Amino acid sequence: MLAARLHIPSREVRVEKVPVPEPGFGQVRVRVRAAGVCLSDVHLADGTLTPKLLVGDVVTLGHEVSGVIDALGEGVTGWTVGDPVVLQAGEPDRFGTRGVDFDGGYAEYTLASVRSLVSIPAGLSFEQACIIPDAVSTPWAAITATAAVRPGEAVAVWGVGGLGAHAVQLLRLVGAAPVIAIDPLPAARRRGMNAGADAVLDPADPQLGETVDTLTRGLGLDAAFDFAGVAHARDQAMALLGRGGRLIVVGLANEPLTVPSDLGLAHFGQSVRGHFGSQPDHLHQLIDLTARGRLDLTGSISDVLPLTEAQAALHRLASKEGDPIRLILRP
Repeated sequence: MLAARLHIPSREVRVEKVPVPEPGFGQVRVRVRAAGVCLSDVHLADGTLTPKLLVGDVVTLGHEVSGVIDALGEGVTGWTVGDPVVLQAGEPDRFGTRGVDFDGGYAEYTLASVRSLVSIPAGLSFEQACIIPDAVSTPWAAITATAAVRPGEAVAVWGVGGLGAHAVQLLRLVGAAPVIAIDPLPAARRRGMNAGADAVLDPADPQLGETVDTLTRGLGLDAAFDFAGVAHARDQAMALLGRGGRLIVVGLANEPLTVPSDLGLAHFGQSVRGHFGSQPDHLHQLIDLTARGRLDLTGSISDVLPLTEAQAALHRLASKEGDPIRLILRP
């Protein structure tokens, strides 16, 4: 079969022929129908991120994966060949992340334990389903668990890319108000408005602080989300927090994070909270919300490319060519 493999020493991504994997005990083999291209994949290819738990120095990329069950391993019950499924980004019975620390879904076939499978309901496409395990579930977990956003709280999102755009939608879904989207790119600000932001702002605007103050009636932000992974965004967000405000760091910059002053943290009870990924329950919640029409992901699929164009897809995402939210590879 074909698989897009990252060679760690050279950081090259090559589409290669490899053996079709055989499912072990408690595993299924999935014929991949869609795999999302994430900025994390770009960072793995450019060297910003390096797998910590990978055995060897080559891995098949892809942690956003959907498809149909192709074969059952020994001991598997409750699933049949042909069932449409989406895979959790991690495996409950092993450490690491799919497509980072063990082989993922940039391939014609991939393996998954039955505990990582979630059924895809009728009416939800493979393309939309595959992006939920990260592009949608990561901001959902950041909002509902790490930040614990409540209805009526004032929030802002820095970085309206693949995760940030979904964060705007999800913040509206939980009743946050106002929802402010902040990005230096005009196209990203338009994306934020289309996603339902109450206001879209340029971080370089010298009146940004005054505008946020007006929008929050002088109370400041209850929660600020950094999906950009930029030091300046974090500094700006910290300065705009109100009493009890939380800065949620989701974007990965691989740089030191500096708190400008401890006065706000101490006197106003503010906090900085790191966030990574999501839990299995979050994926189940989002599949249900999407299937019930509460969440619309049709506008999230920017383009679908064949697996053989994996390198081109990574380049397009890195260069923001065409302003993509999510690109999908289809084997």
